[in-house]
Amino acid sequence: MIDVRPSQQMRDLGVVQHGAGTLTEPARAFDLPAERDEAERITDELFAAMERIGQVHPFAKGMGIAAPQIGIARAAAVVQPPGDAPAIILLNPRITTRSDEMDEQYEGCLSFFDVRGLVPRPLTITVATTALTGEIVTTVYERGLARLIHHEIDHLDGLLYTARMKTGVEPIPVEKYRQTGRAWVYEGA
Repeated sequence: MIDVRPSQQMRDLGVVQHGAGTLTEPARAFDLPAERDEAERITDELFAAMERIGQVHPFAKGMGIAAPQIGIARAAAVVQPPGDAPAIILLNPRITTRSDEMDEQYEGCLSFFDVRGLVPRPLTITVATTALTGEIVTTVYERGLARLIHHEIDHLDGLLYTARMKTGVEPIPVEKYRQTGRAWVYEGA
């Protein structure tokens, strides 16, 4: 049997891979509620992609996917927190505040799944999203969930996590990453 690289596996599941233009361009916001049907259709496609991916790879830390990762340059992403928490839909998300307190954890990305990178991120973020009805909803996210949400918002802004890594720090091959299947650890958690 031929060993398939993680990135090839993700490509086979419909995830756009590193180097594609859609990953480096800001996604176009939705005009809600006028584009409600389009937003719902794209959200459904994101959930379908997450379902396909979840069948072949466990995500103990939770997972997310942004529309540009499935070739759609629109400002939509979905995040599945770890455990049984309900999925989070992000339409037109913007980070409005970030805590000064940061931590560094390894992150992976479905668009270049062969490596993991040590990424500093704020421990708390406040995010404004647009509901399908057009109203603005503000939510505070902390720790691992803040990390997942921030990662997906970066995708919608055309950024990959490597842009957030400290100078001189390089991603490591997934084979050297030793925390697959384990949740992120936080002090006092």
